[in-house]
Amino acid sequence: MDTEASPDSLARLPGTGRPVPEAEPGLVERWRSGGGELVDLLSQVRERFGGVAAFRLGPAPTVLVTDPEAVQHVLARHPDRYVKRSHRARLLIGDGVLAATGTAWKQQRRLLQSQFTGIGMRRYEQRIVEAARTTAGRWSGYARTGQTLDVAGEMRRFALDAIWRSLTGHPLDDGTEHELAAVAAVATALPTLPADATDAQGAVAADLARIDAVARHAIETARSGAAGPDGPGLLRVLVEASTERPEYTDRLIRDELVTLLVAGHETTASTLTWLYLLLDRHPATREQALAAGAEGSAPRRQAVQALVHETLRLYPSAWILPRHATEDDTLAGYAVEAGTDILTCPYLTHRDPGLWPDPERFDPRRFLTPDGRPAHPGAYFPFGIGARACLGLQFALRETTILLEHLLPAHIPVFSSNPTKAAYGITVRPDGPTPATLEAPRA
Repeated sequence: MDTEASPDSLARLPGTGRPVPEAEPGLVERWRSGGGELVDLLSQVRERFGGVAAFRLGPAPTVLVTDPEAVQHVLARHPDRYVKRSHRARLLIGDGVLAATGTAWKQQRRLLQSQFTGIGMRRYEQRIVEAARTTAGRWSGYARTGQTLDVAGEMRRFALDAIWRSLTGHPLDDGTEHELAAVAAVATALPTLPADATDAQGAVAADLARIDAVARHAIETARSGAAGPDGPGLLRVLVEASTERPEYTDRLIRDELVTLLVAGHETTASTLTWLYLLLDRHPATREQALAAGAEGSAPRRQAVQALVHETLRLYPSAWILPRHATEDDTLAGYAVEAGTDILTCPYLTHRDPGLWPDPERFDPRRFLTPDGRPAHPGAYFPFGIGARACLGLQFALRETTILLEHLLPAHIPVFSSNPTKAAYGITVRPDGPTPATLEAPRA
């Protein structure tokens, strides 16, 4: 790996550290002319210049951070120096906790935090189980009839059911599922929308109106006190907050609801879809997980969780985490100027051969053996680390594990076609359909 840069290729940033190595303009121009994904450019920058490196898409440099120590410095140790400025999905999620900043973010996160840890998670465990049982029953029907299913669609349907039950206390019905397809439609469209905010809003206005209508009905139902069959959901917590906290207007409650829908099902659905595609290519890993212990045993659960973690290593929930430097700083010995845009990139850190031997290989045993993975917390962060780490980490791990405990022993999807590329948007998702039929495991 070439980590040395010529004097002319150094970003001249003030501070106490060395100048950040910067990619030459020709590298960026070749990438532009080739029409590649941003991840292709970032991969080249990381490979040539190391774990802290700069490149220019405009007049000022952007610094790519993939070194674990530097990642921890940015995300965990100094979140006040490296802040979120705007969220790519703000058009969809508004001022929800993912996009909020400053005092508003602290207040919103504090309200939601207790719902996703410890006792809070136990409130939603049975709802996740019911969503998994519903999916398992549907898959048994597909297996009996030989019907082709879309694995990505099935994973999205399960994850949406699990989060909807948790938010509202109601199972997902067909009508609500149909309307909430607009969430995925807007999320998928975001990278291609016009730069102008008004034009972007107009391009997805119909889908946003559908989402708003569903949210409005759910909020009104929660406010009326009518609990679902599973009891009141997390939405009731937000509605009750509005009686004492005037900032929780119907608009902010809507934004939090949509934020939780996006974060609670798009990322999980992508992870589960990738996992099944990886199992199709590496069938022995499924058998190893099931052979780790009896149904319901701790060893089997740990082995299933290792499947999930290794999938998240290759396809993290958030493949890129942008930050903005608010003051001059020294990062891993390099000078970073206030105003610099920072990109931490779990996708590239997780595929660094210096951290993960044979990084492109799918090997869940990395998460089952004491020395199988790097010890540094900045080497594995599919949900981020630090103050702004994903609130729903435990929820996501529980729902993926519970679903797999229901489906893995009973069904093996056989794909009739397999996506050959990934699409890099809010999440990393398979870029193509995932049709499959189900086979019973061999005895």
